[in-house]
Amino acid sequence: MKERLLELKEEALRKVEEAEDTKSLQDIRVSYLGKKGPITEMLRGMGKLSAEERPVIGQLANDVREEIANALDAKMKKLEDIALERRMAEETIDVTLPGRPVEVGGPHLLTSILEEIEDLFIGMGFEIKEGPEVETDYYNFEALNLPKGHPARDMQDSFYITEELLLRTHTSPVQARTMGAKDGSEPVKMICPGKVYRRDTDDATHSHQFTQVEGLLVDENVRMSDLKGVLNKFAKQMFGSDREIRLRPSFFPFTEPSVEMDISCKMCNGAGCSVCKGTGWIEILGAGMVHPNVLRMAGYDPETYSGFAFGMGPERIAMLKYGIDDIRHFYTNDIRFLKQYHKV
Repeated sequence: MKERLLELKEEALRKVEEAEDTKSLQDIRVSYLGKKGPITEMLRGMGKLSAEERPVIGQLANDVREEIANALDAKMKKLEDIALERRMAEETIDVTLPGRPVEVGGPHLLTSILEEIEDLFIGMGFEIKEGPEVETDYYNFEALNLPKGHPARDMQDSFYITEELLLRTHTSPVQARTMGAKDGSEPVKMICPGKVYRRDTDDATHSHQFTQVEGLLVDENVRMSDLKGVLNKFAKQMFGSDREIRLRPSFFPFTEPSVEMDISCKMCNGAGCSVCKGTGWIEILGAGMVHPNVLRMAGYDPETYSGFAFGMGPERIAMLKYGIDDIRHFYTNDIRFLKQYHKV
């Protein structure tokens, strides 16, 4: 048994020396020192030895096990050190190399246009107001002189959630809410930017979801000339100081009189071209004097207070300002399109 233990030791130490990876070492450990290994099997047979041989063989078996275990640990550390050195050599960082370029993002074009519009009107003393996108039928229609069954509701096919709740079709409900909160006793001077929703077929010029900016001024002695002055300043600052405006009669249920505002075509300077369809003018927004019924429902006395309102689409403004031919570009997140309008 003594000779067999010494043979196992030499055999195990030779295999440890020849091992080239940690997996081989682990296999050797299991083969020789495991519960089913030859050394363990020999120790189980020590009951057949004489009383004098048992302590000698037992001590020798423990010495052999310890020597094999020490050799395995030493070789394992050596292999791990070699692997670490190799990894450090492969992952060496050259601090003199130039850094990798970092892509710098920027605001979305619509965000930039909205901020530009907001800054313009804040400079004229308007407040920014916001309201819920899920709106009641009352504020979306009735408070704006559009009672149930009014034919003008067909102009704004709506996404109804219940009979009395819908996704707002314009930001005008924010105006109605703001006037109602003033209880008819304070002037109002505000714009309300935000998303709106209509049941429309998406194409180059239409979308079921888009943004609007609507404005409202209510006070004593507000006139149409005040509205024209505000819109003229807006047009010149947004599209250039050489732009001219014109107001054409129109119809909106919540304003009377109502107008459409056109700006002179920047492509032909009013001479007529394909962009303006030969007219020299491009429609840009709708506006008018606040209807007395709207003032009355918000608690204002139409005999004392008057006001004007206007509404515009930032997508349309961006398309005209930058020559963009498809509204869908704003929502498809094509980085090639968006990067053209990053302001660095």
